[in-house]
Amino acid sequence: MNYKLKVTIPVVVCGGAVLAYYIMRRFSLESLESKTDTRYVTILNLKIKKKLTASTRLLLDFFNRDTFAFYYKIRTIFTKMCTRATCAALKAKAATMVDAATLEKLEAGFSKLQGSDSKSLLKKYLTREVFDSLKNKKTSFGSTLLDCIQSGVENLDSGVGIYAPDAESYSVFAELFDPIIEDYHNGFKKTDKHPPKNWGDVDTLGNLDPAGEFVVSTRVRCGRSLEGYPFNPCLTESQYKEMEDKVSGTLSSLEGELKGTFYPLTGMSKETQQQLIDDHFLFKEGDRFLQAANACRFWPTGRGIYHNENKTFLVWCNEEDHLRIISMQMGGDLQQVYKRLVSAVNEIEKKIPFSHHDRLGFLTFCPTNLGTTVRASVHIKLPKLAADKKKLEEVASKYHLQVRGTRGEHTEAEGGVYDISNKRRMGLTEYDAVKEMYDGIAELIKIEKSL
Repeated sequence: MNYKLKVTIPVVVCGGAVLAYYIMRRFSLESLESKTDTRYVTILNLKIKKKLTASTRLLLDFFNRDTFAFYYKIRTIFTKMCTRATCAALKAKAATMVDAATLEKLEAGFSKLQGSDSKSLLKKYLTREVFDSLKNKKTSFGSTLLDCIQSGVENLDSGVGIYAPDAESYSVFAELFDPIIEDYHNGFKKTDKHPPKNWGDVDTLGNLDPAGEFVVSTRVRCGRSLEGYPFNPCLTESQYKEMEDKVSGTLSSLEGELKGTFYPLTGMSKETQQQLIDDHFLFKEGDRFLQAANACRFWPTGRGIYHNENKTFLVWCNEEDHLRIISMQMGGDLQQVYKRLVSAVNEIEKKIPFSHHDRLGFLTFCPTNLGTTVRASVHIKLPKLAADKKKLEEVASKYHLQVRGTRGEHTEAEGGVYDISNKRRMGLTEYDAVKEMYDGIAELIKIEKSL
């Protein structure tokens, strides 16, 4: 027997003795006895017939029946352990793989989008290179690139065309989300960081239209997602119910001006439904953009509306976002409206933690509504400016304002009344976002008066 082997084999065996002793103490090995004896006899017979390899004969020379049994038991245990680990690894890998059917839909959707005349940001930034890089990725909630882009593929008239089915999507599919966010939010680059929350000094804002000539109503809202829950496309029915209970319980504890009633959509009476419709409070099952994004599952489970007694404070539960917190009233007193919103958000946040990202700020379903998530708007009559819609939008754009129809995005102006709001939500504080709207609307009124 080779000298090196005579030295090496005992060292290896002794070196593993401590580990072997520990393993033998942890595992019951009696069940292996009969199998070991059978295996040993089989190998002895093979040795006699000279059908073993040289290395196996060498080991058998060193091992007697007891040492062979010991070796076989240890090898069996480690084989089982490795097999379990391998299976777990394979299962984990399979869970992160995008199935063939989804890949086929992705390819078809990509071809449809690129072959269209869509002006969406999705089409602009979903290049073949980006598509190939992201098409096989998944979040821990199982969301794929298809979940992000399917609304924009289905609705080619979308302005943006992409949603985040869960908070992780902003990181997993960052190669697509980041340039869209930068484009929409006026240059908020992937290296930029959203500033900390700051509501500012609410008393520095005033009434935009004391005489009531132009501003019909004023509204400030923000979106919030509950920490620990995915967004609508990934929520289960039980999670919807759980969230509704949390939200209704929290809102029912509000006092003073914010005190009111929570109305769940499930089981809502016809009388209550009609009253909410008359007040323009009742939201309907999602529009075609949300439907295509798979954001209306289990409707109306988990959905509800809260409003105070004066009907100047409103909360939507699980419409597009987990929460839409809204302060509003007739006229142009932005200071009063904003102050009410700040008070409400601070009270709710004491009991419900919100989903927040160090770089992106508060997270919501749509990338247009990140950061502050604040949208401050007015319904305003500007007949002279509105006569030249292009001129109106040009002036509004200069002050980072967005012009919509009376009832919001994808609607027309009714009676010459437009919905005009701040466009920027990221890279500035809550106060700065509202102040930007305040300054822009003041300038539009000034121009209207001069025409």
